[in-house]
Amino acid sequence: MSLNLKPQDVLVLLKLVAIGDRSWTYSGLAGELGMSASEVHGAITRAQSARLYADVLHTVMHPNLFEFLVHGVRYAFPAEADAPAWGIPTAHAAPPLNGIIIADEPLPPVWPAASGTTHGVSLTPLYRSVPYAAERDPELYELLACVDALRIGRVRERSAATEALRPRILGEEAAA
Repeated sequence: MSLNLKPQDVLVLLKLVAIGDRSWTYSGLAGELGMSASEVHGAITRAQSARLYADVLHTVMHPNLFEFLVHGVRYAFPAEADAPAWGIPTAHAAPPLNGIIIADEPLPPVWPAASGTTHGVSLTPLYRSVPYAAERDPELYELLACVDALRIGRVRERSAATEALRPRILGEEAAA
């Protein structure tokens, strides 16, 4: 049986990368991600079908996830820019890329959020609860920002995001 990936599946997988080897429950992840336990369970099931999660080992298949993010996420889940709004910086306007890339556009990309303190170009998040989850987990926030750079960035931003994700997902040092 083939199950199609959904954007929230990437959010769940990135959260599992962020928590590392710590144990987790469906309800615990759901609370941290602003999702229901059944949504998290569905995400894990689809990720397993897509060979991004190994249920037998209870682990993310890190090389497969990295390959999907670098080469497929921008096609599977393209980002849409919208009108300026207050929100949370993302992509190259957020850590870790904001320390590497000097943006040449007047407004940074942001996820619209009532708690946001940055005025920028509204970018549709990968999933509706991304701003909520990112505010609660700095490591997840960095992973999501890098994924957004892969989704919207030009070659320079995508290259920087790839190198920032490499050690976070694969445990390898970034290329010099």
